[in-house]
Amino acid sequence: METRAVRWSLTGLLLTWGVTRLLLLLWVFKVYVFPGPDVTSDVSVIYQGWYDVLRTGTFPQSDVTWQYPPAAALAILSPALLPFLEYTQAFFLMAFAADLAALLLLLYAGLRDGRRLRGAWVWVAGVPLLGPTVYSRYDVMVTAVAVAAVLAAARHPKVAGALVGFGALLKVWPALILVGIRRRSVWASAAVTVVVVAGLFSSAMPGAFAFLTFQRERGTEVESLGSLVFHIARHHGWDGSVMLNYGSVEFLGPGVTAVSTAALTLTGMAFGLLLLWRLTATRFEAHTAADAALVAVLMFTTTSRVISPQYMVWLVGLAAACLCFRASRMGLTAVLVLTACFVTVLEFPIRFADVVGSTPLGITLLLVRNGLLVLATITGMRELWRSTVPNRTPPTPAPDQSTTPAREPSPSS
Repeated sequence: METRAVRWSLTGLLLTWGVTRLLLLLWVFKVYVFPGPDVTSDVSVIYQGWYDVLRTGTFPQSDVTWQYPPAAALAILSPALLPFLEYTQAFFLMAFAADLAALLLLLYAGLRDGRRLRGAWVWVAGVPLLGPTVYSRYDVMVTAVAVAAVLAAARHPKVAGALVGFGALLKVWPALILVGIRRRSVWASAAVTVVVVAGLFSSAMPGAFAFLTFQRERGTEVESLGSLVFHIARHHGWDGSVMLNYGSVEFLGPGVTAVSTAALTLTGMAFGLLLLWRLTATRFEAHTAADAALVAVLMFTTTSRVISPQYMVWLVGLAAACLCFRASRMGLTAVLVLTACFVTVLEFPIRFADVVGSTPLGITLLLVRNGLLVLATITGMRELWRSTVPNRTPPTPAPDQSTTPAREPSPSS
């Protein structure tokens, strides 16, 4: 009976994946037009421009929108594997392939003894909630690498470490996977991978680390948690502006530096809380690495100066990896992440004009989406703490029977 239930679940899962991914491809290939601004323009304009520069053997050092570690060049160059297609078409298919790879990893993990298919269901359901943005950014490729690293952590530590190191050189955030891993072999493998791969890029291509300067100059993006201050302030006389700056739509004007600094402070506090958890946690199980990775990425995403829609793909991937484990306590957190994905596609791209214009609808969508992320972060951290940090409350001592006075005999005895 259980085998039959698994087969039905697997069949439904694969059918759902096929239908939703076909719809995503129809959207990015513009067979059907998705509401809102064209999200594929980043591929046809920005990515293809980087591709032309990277093919010459150098990084786009003069382009401030290049804000990625050196291995990101591999993702941008990946459409070259399909030379018979135009760049944009090839990129969409490479993103599709990364999506499929993540699904296969989650299926392999979910079908093993003691695991569950609910992680694969999170991936199948969560990705299309974000609309065509998923296949129009290279984040789905990074997420596939991160999912592989998390799932390999328990059984193949050196492989997991290499994947974490490579993922960190694709887009930095996969380094947070190390937060919940105690095995030194994973850390050592990650460090070796970073040194070797970064060294190869530095020696072969000029400008490998120019992105560090560009990232430092980022402001407060209009979808971030801190941006709510200015969305509301615009209705009370704030005289700043909204402009395309360093590759994203940001607020510029009075108080922006202070809010950006506050966001960095919150990120620092999040790091401190993670460090405190790491020092006090004692119960590490097979699912702990995945749970900790999800919580860590949630904390740093929510407090960031920039919350681009594609960041949600990271959270969906890590939530899916968590729920492959029966013992994971990230069920509610995963539901909150999926709900936030649905609200995200409403604010971008469908109602992005309202967000940029700080209309009541745009502000409401941001309040709901960012509120869900904050709630998911708090819920995830609480469950992670409860499952790994021992309760230090001393037990109530039982009465000492040796000191209990003997009961006097009753007069009737």
